[in-house]
Amino acid sequence: MLRGGDVDGGDGAGELREAALVALGQALRAEGYAFTTVTPETHRRVNARPGAREARSLRDVFGWSRPFRPDVLGARVWALLEQAGALAECGDGTLRSRVRFSTLGAGLYVHSAWPTSQKDAVFFGPDTYRFCALLRQVPGTFRRVVDLGCGSGAGGLSVAGRSTEVVLADLNPEALVFARVNARLNGAQGVHAVRSDLLQEVSGAFDLIVANPPYLADEGGRTYRDGGGTHGMELSVRIVREGAERLVSGGTLVLYTGAPVVEGEDLLRTALERECRSAPLTDVSYAELDPDVFGEELEKAPYSGVERIALVALTARRV
Repeated sequence: MLRGGDVDGGDGAGELREAALVALGQALRAEGYAFTTVTPETHRRVNARPGAREARSLRDVFGWSRPFRPDVLGARVWALLEQAGALAECGDGTLRSRVRFSTLGAGLYVHSAWPTSQKDAVFFGPDTYRFCALLRQVPGTFRRVVDLGCGSGAGGLSVAGRSTEVVLADLNPEALVFARVNARLNGAQGVHAVRSDLLQEVSGAFDLIVANPPYLADEGGRTYRDGGGTHGMELSVRIVREGAERLVSGGTLVLYTGAPVVEGEDLLRTALERECRSAPLTDVSYAELDPDVFGEELEKAPYSGVERIALVALTARRV
């Protein structure tokens, strides 16, 4: 268990990379950098506009992930990007940053550059903003919090100021790198990053378990998108099943995820109602936050019978 301002980290080259990313974020913050990250489709459309082919500013480089010429960055930012191993050559004399930085409230968060096509990409986008807004509505202070499938760590870090200890858990090593960097960059205390398949490598009980897991059936098998099962629901169901057993009495579970709807039936709601009936949970609330997201997925084979994908939130307390 970590206390104070400690954030666990890697060794050697990994620590140097993380230190460079922290310093890069601090340099951007000092320049007044701010960027709200949009959906991948909106990003693609904006970058396809005339005049958006090359970066002309820090927001173009670290927000819109546009190729840039060396003279766009100052010497300090260039050196830090290079130290972080985050420079990629495009082959035409331009370069790209392998990382992006997004602002959320007063926070600044590093994550993977657009497009997030790699299997180990770490995504940050509109779901992140909605998830953190949902967590702000959860009242109280907490002794132990765990963010399952933490990605950039933004969810868990958003409640770190009300928590003694926050565990950021993810199966993706790249996510843990960014989560550790973001904890340091935002001055979070008592943070511990753990590589784990949900709670398997995490010990002890928690008074708050939160999760914004992958919830799509991704044909590319990308970690941040593929929730498992026919329609991407598997992780969400596991989180309720396994999380209920690891809450202290009176502890809270918050799940923000997506739900496939077939012939008017919310398949996730049906599955979770079944789980909750056999779990030691009370005050269960299930709400639809957005009726229709990721409509482009409906053209793909896993969603041939799905009429819409909804965003939903489940909250519950342990008896």
